[in-house]
Amino acid sequence: MRTLRVGMSGSDVMELQALLQKLGYDVGAVDGVFGPRTENAVIAFQRRFGLTPDGIVGPNTYRVLEPFLRGYDLYVIRPGDTFGSIAQRYGVRPETIAIANPDQDPNRLMIGQRIVVPYEMNLVDTNINYTYEVLARDIDGLKARYPFLETGSIGNSVLGRNLFYIRLGTGPNEVSYNAAHHALEWITSPLLMKFTEEYLRAYTSGQMLPGGYDPRVLWNQSSIYIVPMVNPDGVDLVLNGLSPSNPYYTDLIQWNKGSTDFSRDWEANNRGVDLNHNYDAAWDLSKAAEAEYGVTGPGPTRYSGPYPVSEPETQAMVAFTNRHNFRLVMAYHSQGEVIYWNFMNMAPPEGRTIGEQLSQISGYRLDETTGIASFAGYKDWFIQQTRRPGYTIEVGRGVNPLPISQFDEIYRDNIGMLIFAATV
Repeated sequence: MRTLRVGMSGSDVMELQALLQKLGYDVGAVDGVFGPRTENAVIAFQRRFGLTPDGIVGPNTYRVLEPFLRGYDLYVIRPGDTFGSIAQRYGVRPETIAIANPDQDPNRLMIGQRIVVPYEMNLVDTNINYTYEVLARDIDGLKARYPFLETGSIGNSVLGRNLFYIRLGTGPNEVSYNAAHHALEWITSPLLMKFTEEYLRAYTSGQMLPGGYDPRVLWNQSSIYIVPMVNPDGVDLVLNGLSPSNPYYTDLIQWNKGSTDFSRDWEANNRGVDLNHNYDAAWDLSKAAEAEYGVTGPGPTRYSGPYPVSEPETQAMVAFTNRHNFRLVMAYHSQGEVIYWNFMNMAPPEGRTIGEQLSQISGYRLDETTGIASFAGYKDWFIQQTRRPGYTIEVGRGVNPLPISQFDEIYRDNIGMLIFAATV
């Protein structure tokens, strides 16, 4: 994180505000603008931890903030320590520490050994710009809290960013959910991450999931594979802007019609390819339709690429999918509150039946795509390859990028679908 002070703005200021708010400080609105209330909150935090109270988040302040940002601290065992005494010192429950340190015998702690101490607060923030850096940190935090969690990378983006995956459950019934094929539609990433955190909390605590599902039964029955951000380079362009160090800097400005503002129209990856038009499912029809939409080459949206599956992101998704035996898939997009279920009449009859159940659970309309949106998408390719149910789910309403203020409603609409889809 860069040094932050009054007058600055951006995603990292928003992250700071959200964290201070969770810690009980009054920052006013979490709006990404470092104003007087945020400064006062920083000063109060600095005083609490014996730092110079200058209201500036420099290296020393960030060093103290960093464990709270990642959601856990690393503690070195001292003489006389127990999980109970450590929990009391941090204001957490002993069982929280036990879950994060399954190999430690709480009755025989080794002096000098390092353990993970998770903080008792939600890790996944749903009131901020959800950048790739936030995603990576949240996955690290969830893995630290729940070391049994399987995480990894299915490949890399054009710029080398990890395409993370998370596996929830160990059962033989495999399903897969993904988000943020389109850069402007990044709100779908915290949707899947919030679901991940709540599922893990329910599983470890034994609490029931919404709809009355037992998480421990579901964990043993199904494996939910989540790819929460298929297009991290595009999301970075939308939320953080174009960096002069980007190797495609000049090209991207040209592809964006001479503009350095990528926050309003950019859906594509870092090479100007619309990833959800790059799959080998009637790709030629998508390419043929480009002229009708004024697409002549790389750009913000609808450019299908030079050939099918030309991009490292779609290559990774295809390889990942082919390595598994997914019963169904759901690809998350925004907006419209609609579920698309078919592709060129290749979907099986149960695709519509399950789609109707998803529609009833969410209140979203079940429909079929028209025009260029009908071709070369991930769910199109999955249906074509497997003849199994695949869904594109468009969350929320309005103009992309949807405001994060819609998140709570979007989550309420979708949590039931995310659970139900793993049970069919």
